[in-house]
Order: sequence, then C-alpha cells, then structure tokens
Amino acid sequence: MSFVLDPAAQDLLFREAHTANTFTDEPVTEEQIQAIYDLVKFGPTAFNQTPLRVVLVRSAEARERLVQHMGGNNKAKTSTAPLVAIFAADNEFHEELPHLFPVFPAAKDAFFSERPVREQNAGMNAALQAAYFIVGIRAAGLAAGPMTGFDHAGVQKEFLDGDHTPLMVVNIGKPGEDASRPRAPRLAFDEVITTV
Repeated sequence: MSFVLDPAAQDLLFREAHTANTFTDEPVTEEQIQAIYDLVKFGPTAFNQTPLRVVLVRSAEARERLVQHMGGNNKAKTSTAPLVAIFAADNEFHEELPHLFPVFPAAKDAFFSERPVREQNAGMNAALQAAYFIVGIRAAGLAAGPMTGFDHAGVQKEFLDGDHTPLMVVNIGKPGEDASRPRAPRLAFDEVITTV
C-alpha cells in the first residue's frame, strides 16, 4: 500500500512526531497560527459544526495566571513554551449552524435546542478539531505539547465563560533539547480493528 502523501510528510505528521516537553525560545507568530488554522479548518465535523475555540496566551501576565492552574510538571513546561493555547469547546456552537450548515439551517433547533446535547456534541467535535490542529502544528514544522493536567474549573473561570468548556492546554513551538521521551508502544492492527 502506498500513500499519496510522500513518506517524509508521513514521518513529519505521524511516525517521527512526538509530544514536546521542551522548546527553543524561537517565537511562534500570529501568521503561523493563522496559516495552521486556515489549513485545519477544513477537517470534517458533524453538521459542519465548529465548536473549537482557541485562546492564545501571549502576555506574561496571562501566562502567569494560567501557570497557577497547571498541575505538577505542566507548570514548568507552560511557563517556558514560546506559545501556549487553551483549546475549548463552545457549547453555543449551534448559533453558527444556519451559516455553517446551509443545506439544513433548521438543524440548529431540530437537533441542538437542549444544552446537554450541545455539550456532548461540542466536546466530541471540538476534540476532533483539536486533533486536526495538532497535526496542523506538526505540518508547520512546529511541535505541540497537549496537556489535560490542569484545574479545568479554574481555567474556565480565569479565561473563558460558562458557555466554553476547556479541553486541553497546548504548548507550541520548535522542539528543544531532549524535547520528548522515546516512542511509547502502540496497539497492533489486530488489537484495534475488527471486521464483521
């Protein structure tokens, strides 16, 4: 089996890519993040909903506030990364559906009028978009360090509102020295894939 994507790109996005724990001090620009978003925004989601919201933590004051909510070793990593982003799910994503899903604008009220349904969909589809975003970061020649070890309620109160649920905090930049651990094992094909 050969892929359309050349082997070097496959390695960049998957085989050789690692979660980064250290970074160089090279800045990550707004233009880089915009280019990443402009690429990954085309990833599929249910009803074309786009519940992912990203807060870029750039100021020293905001970084200090965020670090206070990070757990254990995540504090040091977050305090030194060139750029930190909070990935969150917008639980009111349905308000955009008439524009984003014009083939069935009534989907907003037909499927998403109840908050628990929206929260479930927002969480699942924003996590999907977050995964696309991480692959986009890799495609830009950068590394990502996604973390879920933080005080979610604290981050929500400090940086978001009641309509946005934090999913992960992601450090972004050029990988530094000893940036990652050795590759951990993965499950084999027959441990994951079943045919019926």
